[in-house]
Amino acid sequence: VLRNAVHVDEAEVETCVRDVMKEKKIAQKDTGFKTNLHISLLQISGYKKLYLNVENLRKVPYDSDNEEHEEQLIELWNLLMPHENLKARITKQWCDIGFQGDDPKTDFRGMGLLGLVNLVYFSKHYTNEARQILSRSNHPKLGYSYAIVGINLTEMAYSLLKNGALKSHLYNLVSGLPQMEHFHQFYCYLVYEFDKFWFEEEPESIMHFNQYREKFHEKIKGLLLDYDVILTLQN
Repeated sequence: VLRNAVHVDEAEVETCVRDVMKEKKIAQKDTGFKTNLHISLLQISGYKKLYLNVENLRKVPYDSDNEEHEEQLIELWNLLMPHENLKARITKQWCDIGFQGDDPKTDFRGMGLLGLVNLVYFSKHYTNEARQILSRSNHPKLGYSYAIVGINLTEMAYSLLKNGALKSHLYNLVSGLPQMEHFHQFYCYLVYEFDKFWFEEEPESIMHFNQYREKFHEKIKGLLLDYDVILTLQN
């Protein structure tokens, strides 16, 4: 019963709690135990469900024939560059917000739609911060490609979720089912903290990006080892 408890779906949690209490001979009227176990099992099943939702979004390739995908891409531009109109859908202007070439769709390959959704979420919910970081990313000596680094940080957030490193953070943050929103919020934290980290470290050039990304990754993994950890940006 106990072994199966950590594999139940949300709908089965209530029954599972009853079974565990019966098996362990805990009085059903012990509401404190019942509530805590219920929350814990919801968190465990919710973590798995969140990972599947994130994975499904990652598996969707960016499709320039899909109107919704295109709308999100244009929304990203408008949020970051409100005073400058795009002259065309395929244009060198995309490099101004840190894409590699004149068509951003090629940059989303590894993380699919998840990379775009993350970038839009940060720009929408933390617009001032996103514009400030974009501006800083154009620094003549310490600059980096804003959008490309953003997609790279999506990969970091995704891998931390996948290997279970985000459990303490999410369990402390949400008493119940963690949602996609909470994954996006963690991503926002990474973007903000990476920018700070990059400028504090003062790398010799962007050529050393992978080395500093790994150093930042290790720093975040270290923070996530704390059982009381909550890593969020305060809005």
